[in-house]
Amino acid sequence: MNLNEMYQKMGIDNDVYTYGQKIAEELKERFAAIDETAEYNQLKVLHAMQKNRVSDIHFAATSGYGYNDLGRDTMEDVYADTFHAEAGLVRPQITCGTHALAVALAANLRPGDELLAVSGKPYDTLEEVIGIRPSNGSLAEYGITYHQVDLKADSSFDLDGIRAAINEKTKMVHIQRSKGYQTRKTLSVTEIGEVIAFVKSIKPDVICMVDNCYGEFVERIEPTDVGADLCVGSLIKNPGGGLAPIGGYIVGKEAYVENCAYRLTSPGLGKEVGATLGVMQSFYQGFFLAPTVTAGALKGAIFAANVYEKLGFDVLPNGTESRHDIIQAITFGKPEGVIEFCKGIQAAAPVDSYVEPEPWAMPGYDSDVIMAAGAFVQGSSIELSADGPIKPPYAVYFQGGLTWEHAKFGILMSLQKLKNAGIAKLEA
Repeated sequence: MNLNEMYQKMGIDNDVYTYGQKIAEELKERFAAIDETAEYNQLKVLHAMQKNRVSDIHFAATSGYGYNDLGRDTMEDVYADTFHAEAGLVRPQITCGTHALAVALAANLRPGDELLAVSGKPYDTLEEVIGIRPSNGSLAEYGITYHQVDLKADSSFDLDGIRAAINEKTKMVHIQRSKGYQTRKTLSVTEIGEVIAFVKSIKPDVICMVDNCYGEFVERIEPTDVGADLCVGSLIKNPGGGLAPIGGYIVGKEAYVENCAYRLTSPGLGKEVGATLGVMQSFYQGFFLAPTVTAGALKGAIFAANVYEKLGFDVLPNGTESRHDIIQAITFGKPEGVIEFCKGIQAAAPVDSYVEPEPWAMPGYDSDVIMAAGAFVQGSSIELSADGPIKPPYAVYFQGGLTWEHAKFGILMSLQKLKNAGIAKLEA
C-alpha cells in the first residue's frame, strides 16, 4: 500500500491528497529553515539542562508541602536560563495559561494601580480576570483600573496613543504576542522589544508583562531577551512538548516572579511549597522535546495557510509571511465553514476521533465556541486542535500537531470535510 492509498484508507480522496502533496512540496525550503531554528532552540534547552546538572533524582515525586523539591527548583532554573531571565516559576498548581496570567497580574498590581494593554483587547478569558466583563474576584473588584490602546489597522503599535495613556497610576503594561480570537497579526519578538523600550523611555519603572502563549520556540529569542519583565505561558501549549499533563510558567525579574509565587501559594510561603506529585519527568522531557514539537506545529500552520489561501479564503498570517506563533486563522465568513473545519480536525485525532464537536456556551467566552481536540492531555493546544467563536467574521483558529505528519493529516481531513459540504472547491 503506497502513501496515497493509505491516505484514502483514512478518508482522504485522491483530489485532496494530490492538492496537499503539491503544496507540501512547494514548502520544503521554508520547512528547512524552521528545522534550523528548532535545532538552535534544542541546543539552547540542552545547554540549560546541562548547566543545571539535571539528573534522574530530579524526576522523583514529592507530596504534602513539597519542601526541598529538587526537581521543581531545578526545573525553574532551567526555564530561567533558557529564557535568559533572572528567575522562574514552573508549577503544576498553575492550571492553565489564563491562571498563569491572572497570577502574574494579581501578584504585581495593587489597589489604585492601572493595567494598560498596549496590544488591544486581551484574550477573551482575561476579560473576566481584569473586570472588562464583571466577574467575582476580578482585578476591578480590588480597585485596579484598566485601559487599553488598540493596535493600528496594520497591527502596529499606536505609539502616540500609548504615550498619551501612560500616567502616574500605570503600574503594568500588558502585551499579548498572539492574536487570540482577533484577525490581527501576531507580534514578533523584535516588535515587542521595540514597544517595551518605548514604554520604558516614558516610565522606566513600569512592569512590562508579555502573554507568550503559542509563541515559545517559534523564534530564536523570547520576550525576556528584549526587555520583558515578565513572560507568561502554559505548559499544555508549546513548552510542555505535548507531555506535560498540566501547568504554567512565569519567568522574568526575580522580584516580580517572587511576587507571583506568594500569590500562587500564600504570603510567607512563596516558592518553598508546592508538591509536584510525580509530574517532573513529563515536565523535563516535554521541555526537552518542545523545540522540535513546536517546529512540527509551525509547519502545520504554514501548510494550512497555503492550502486555504490558494482556495480563496482569507488567512492570517498569509502563506508567505514570517511566523511568530503556531496559530493559523482562516476566515470562512459563515458558521458552517468553522464547524466543518473543526469536524475535520476532530476526525483526524488519535483520541475521540469518532465524535463530532458542536458549538456551546463555554465559560469565559461571550459567544458560543466550537473546539476540536482529540488530545492525550485535555485541552492541550500544542496537540492537533482548532477552535473559534461562532460570531462574525466566522474565523477558525488552528494550532498544534505533535508531529508535522499529524498536522498535515488534520488539515487534509478538514479540507475533505469542507469539500464534501460544498464549502471548499478544488480546481478540476
